[in-house]
Amino acid sequence: MSATESKGQPLPFAVAGVSMRDLLAAGEAAALISTPPRAPEPELTEPAADHREAA
Repeated sequence: MSATESKGQPLPFAVAGVSMRDLLAAGEAAALISTPPRAPEPELTEPAADHREAA
C-alpha cells in the first residue's frame, strides 16, 4: 500500500465550473455582509457662522 492510498484521494484546489469572476464576486459580497456599518457622524451643535475670527 502506498502513502497516497492510505490517505485517500487529494482534494482538488478549484471547484470545476466556477469562474474566477464568480469567486471574486462571492468574496466581495461576503466582505460587504460581514463588515459592520459605520458609526453615525457626530452632529455639530453650533452653527458654522458662530465661529470666532482669529486675533
